[in-house]
Amino acid sequence: MPRRRIGFWYRFAAVICKPPLVVLIKRDWRGMENIPADGGFITVVNHNSHIDPFAYAHFQYNTGRVPRFLAKSGLFRKGLVGAAMRGTGQIPVYRESTDALSAFRAAIDAVQRGECVAFYPEGTLTRDPDGWPMTGKTGAARVALQTKCPVVPVAQWGANELLPPYAKKPNLLPRKTHQVLAGPPVDLSRFYDKEMTPDVLKEATEVIMAAITALLEQVRGEKAPAVPYDPRRERIEQRRRTQAQAQAQQHAQARVQGRTAAVAPKEPAAREAVREEGQGT
Repeated sequence: MPRRRIGFWYRFAAVICKPPLVVLIKRDWRGMENIPADGGFITVVNHNSHIDPFAYAHFQYNTGRVPRFLAKSGLFRKGLVGAAMRGTGQIPVYRESTDALSAFRAAIDAVQRGECVAFYPEGTLTRDPDGWPMTGKTGAARVALQTKCPVVPVAQWGANELLPPYAKKPNLLPRKTHQVLAGPPVDLSRFYDKEMTPDVLKEATEVIMAAITALLEQVRGEKAPAVPYDPRRERIEQRRRTQAQAQAQQHAQARVQGRTAAVAPKEPAAREAVREEGQGT
């Protein structure tokens, strides 16, 4: 299947975005040979900075296969940003949809048309304290199993040193290096003949995230944690801690109230004893 032409809007965006990227960060890009030359495919990328979508798009733009990112539908509606989002072929995600498969229908259609769809399977900036990939969401696996397209894992590092997660000001000096390593497609063939159940999607997602993490280990020259950070587990633990604190406060208040109730009846009795003693005198 032929690949889609880059088009005016993507070239226009490149003219605007590439110069500052070239000035701000050096590039250490590897694995471009693993980006398919033709046909539809998915890339799955770790996410550790608000600017890494631009840096990563620069990498893939240079391969000749521009990515179509999933983005909030509201960005497509008005003004120059909306025109650019539509013109560059980005994919709107309608969050009000209750059908998970329908929410990714546009991504499936894009892959079937021979395009590249770039997924951040974590769904948000990593919250791992050391910047490692978290557990992933199942959207990329769902599209991959539906289309049986190549799934190319990509690890990136360095944009987060320029602008750390949730930071408001960039660290411009010294000049940072954006490292990208694209690996060979992830083998998901063992899932193709299985029913697309939540367990199957979860297992396929774990395979995808393991491939990204292994590439990032190569990039960083470090070993990732044995168990990836799970924000859902962290939310559950935080909820438990909050409930435990609330219960402890309730118990403390109950003990205080109990002591007060135990002391209160004694005071009238003490006053009565004093009055009786005075009368007896």
